[in-house]
Amino acid sequence: MLKLGLIAGGGVLPISLAEHCRAIGRPLFIIRLKGFADPQLAMFESIECGIAELGKGISALRRTGCEAICLAGKVDRPEFRDLKPDLRGLAAVPGAIAAARNGDDALLTFLVCEFEKEGFAVEGAHQVMSRLILPLGALGRHAPDSQALADIGRAMLAARAIGALDIGQGAVACQGLILALEAQEGTDAMLRRIRDLPAAVRGEPGHPKGVLAKACKPGQELRVDLPTIGPETVRLAAGAHLLGLAGEVGRILVVDREETVRLADEAGLFVVGVA
Repeated sequence: MLKLGLIAGGGVLPISLAEHCRAIGRPLFIIRLKGFADPQLAMFESIECGIAELGKGISALRRTGCEAICLAGKVDRPEFRDLKPDLRGLAAVPGAIAAARNGDDALLTFLVCEFEKEGFAVEGAHQVMSRLILPLGALGRHAPDSQALADIGRAMLAARAIGALDIGQGAVACQGLILALEAQEGTDAMLRRIRDLPAAVRGEPGHPKGVLAKACKPGQELRVDLPTIGPETVRLAAGAHLLGLAGEVGRILVVDREETVRLADEAGLFVVGVA
């Protein structure tokens, strides 16, 4: 089992991965990205690095015997002029800027290549922890009806369309209408926007309507930035009075699955994987 270097951004995904590695006995070292990683990760063998301190991070990974790396967690697109790179990071900045002009996926693919050039195997979060992947069918007690299935199809088409333009990974549809598309604000902010729409086009307390669907971008580098759902997604979907959440089988991460399913069951929402 290769020792894993976890390059950790924000959110609960890096914590889940770290706890999983500890539970199965996989050797682990963590690069905590400054300003993003949860302080809880400091309990593991780790160091803190700025996002442009590539040399510091690579040196630490080599020194601690890491052979594979996994990039996980939320990291906002940087303002390149504000970065404070070390020498290795400085060498990568021009390529990163050029890649960023072609969208987030191109930038992430560039970063993956930088680590591969240094000799590290790159693993996706779903390869580190296979149970993260959304399976086919409903996860909890609730399943979509025929209208919800039609909305899932509509929202999936929209999600794939914006994904082809490298805009986002999610969309909300309600009775045939597209209510919202995810852009740089992310899924959570998109769901909060639903509540500000006219009541005639969205669900209301006691009368939920509509679905959130998430899909990979066409040609996406699957080892980084897979779409994610988790407890907060369910809470916000319930707050937006949706019927449920759907995602592509095998291409969506479900963080904290037990809590996600518990909250969905409690709120009367479905969480479903579709082909």
